Amino acid sequence: MHPRNVWHAMSRPGFLLSPWPWRSAGYLLTGAVTGAVALVVIVATAVAGAVLALVLVGLPLLGLAALAGIPVAWVERHRMRLIDADPAPDPHRVPLAHGLWSWLTTRVRERATWRELGHALLFAVLLWPVDALVVAVALLCPLSMVATPLLMATVGGGQETKVLKQWTVTTWPAAFGIAALGVVLLLLGAYALGVVAGARAGLTRLLIAPREDELGSRIVELTRSRLRLVDAFEAERRRIERDLHDGAQQRLVGLTMTLGLARLDAPPGPVADQLAKAQEEADQVLAELRELIRGIHPKVLSDHGLPAAVADAADRSAIPVDVDLALSGRLPQAVEAAAYFVVREALANIARHSAASRAEVSGRHRDGRLFLQVRDNGRGGADAGAGTGLTGLADRVSALGGRISLSSPPGGPTLLRVEIPCVRTDRSA
Repeated sequence: MHPRNVWHAMSRPGFLLSPWPWRSAGYLLTGAVTGAVALVVIVATAVAGAVLALVLVGLPLLGLAALAGIPVAWVERHRMRLIDADPAPDPHRVPLAHGLWSWLTTRVRERATWRELGHALLFAVLLWPVDALVVAVALLCPLSMVATPLLMATVGGGQETKVLKQWTVTTWPAAFGIAALGVVLLLLGAYALGVVAGARAGLTRLLIAPREDELGSRIVELTRSRLRLVDAFEAERRRIERDLHDGAQQRLVGLTMTLGLARLDAPPGPVADQLAKAQEEADQVLAELRELIRGIHPKVLSDHGLPAAVADAADRSAIPVDVDLALSGRLPQAVEAAAYFVVREALANIARHSAASRAEVSGRHRDGRLFLQVRDNGRGGADAGAGTGLTGLADRVSALGGRISLSSPPGGPTLLRVEIPCVRTDRSA
């Protein structure tokens, strides 16, 4: 496996023959150029803002100077990829609303913005001259010494040449000796470039990468946003279920009754036969709609809770199912829905694939967690990732902080375990 950064590369043999010395040189050289440009832009913007501040025109320029660390840090995060394969995450939050004002207020309130400004000032004043000096000493000077024989043969006309514009060389043995010394210094300079580049990247990461507390708060916010999405998803499913139950289903029931009354009033013949056929079709559509409603969000789950919903799913299963759910009180709606659909999908898989003659669903709530088990006596060999429908449900359970595990050795039995952290609620059953 290739080393992920220059530090790892330097600890391995073959560093000098690898691209890492040149990548280190490129990192420092581009740092010198970027720092010089940053210095010119920051100073010019700040001076222009200060001069024009009296007529208020310069205030936006001063604001731009204060936010100069953001684009500099963006460039630095991309430059670091030259010598570090581990990306430096962007510490900034996404604004809650669109528009320039929302972006500005979000950035001004972030500590990362001011850390990046400090990094930009340090970069523009101190770090880029260091980058330029190291490249000159470790790379350009040795290369100039290596080129001494070539310079003596061309520019010096074979008579003399100057080494680093300081020492005059007039003999070929001295020229080749200096070239050999330049090769040695160039090899040592490659390590020097790696050391300085690695240190520079480490300092840059320290200043512009998110801190542990910031990462922790972002993880907490991401977790909360996932939970909000799950809650919104469940609320939408319940709304669709209510609309279908109270709207389309009731109309289909009324249509079925109307067709039945019309069939009774019609004399025997083709019309009565067509009415009977229409009533049968309406009954079939009503049955399919009721099954669809159960698949979206069963009413028994909303009204009576998880044990009643699981018992209903077991009654409709194609194989006998024993249910043992010892749950007192109600659980959060998202937890009940996720647990119910996992159980229903597991029972459907057992009926379709396991060749089992019996299944069992058991569950308890203890220590602030819901534990469910679905077991069958089938042939085993089930694979959660082989299109069983459990993958999406596992993501749904994971969003609630839970987990799903499947044990299904060849020959059985198959055991599906579900664990979801939750607390009982005061919702009435």
